[in-house]
Amino acid sequence: MASDEDGAFGLLWSQEERSARKARPALSLELIARSAIDIADAEGIPAVSMQRVAGDLGFTKMSLYRYVANKAELMAVMIDTAVGEPPRLDRVPGGWRPKMEEFIRLLAETWERHPWLPSVTVGNRVMGPNEIGWIDAAVSAFADTCLTGGERMATVFLLFAHVRNTQSTASAGTQPWTTEGSVAVTIGELMATHGARFPDLTRAMAETGDLLDDNGRRFGLDRIFDGIAGLIAQRERP
Repeated sequence: MASDEDGAFGLLWSQEERSARKARPALSLELIARSAIDIADAEGIPAVSMQRVAGDLGFTKMSLYRYVANKAELMAVMIDTAVGEPPRLDRVPGGWRPKMEEFIRLLAETWERHPWLPSVTVGNRVMGPNEIGWIDAAVSAFADTCLTGGERMATVFLLFAHVRNTQSTASAGTQPWTTEGSVAVTIGELMATHGARFPDLTRAMAETGDLLDDNGRRFGLDRIFDGIAGLIAQRERP
């Protein structure tokens, strides 16, 4: 019996498989994926099911099984459709840093449009050509540096992890260092009444300014970029 991974692989990488499943013009793999993405964008991943997608499209659940065998396959196609075409960083002037600044901007925009993506693009799974293309684009930004292949990969994974972490903590109720939010009691209110118990934190919060407005993303990116730049400069120094 074929595994979920085998089915997802065929859907993501076989153009012949995609074409063969478009026998009925009213329904297509892309239409199914787009409908599922709309549901996830509006209500979150838990709301996505084969039954729900079929109902929104006006078909029976059995109709979907001609295109995707199960939710695992549906998720694989959803992800690769949602991430879209990889960025063309070769069009960005300058060296690796402006290229990666543009990459991070585009990645963040994509994850903001589809806030469920950071949580589902982890773990052992089949990745599609669009998703791998994003990784390839980021790795290629360092092609003209002295970094080894392993170091380029590690740098890209580090940047993905940083954006994923700051993106995930931007959801409601998970921004503990802000003074405003939808949580019942904000950290600012807690410090106003219990700040004496946490003097160092209280003093630090008084000096944060707008540094944590993006959950520290900009600060972290600058430190990562500075560290990579320092490593490259050290390697290139005669």
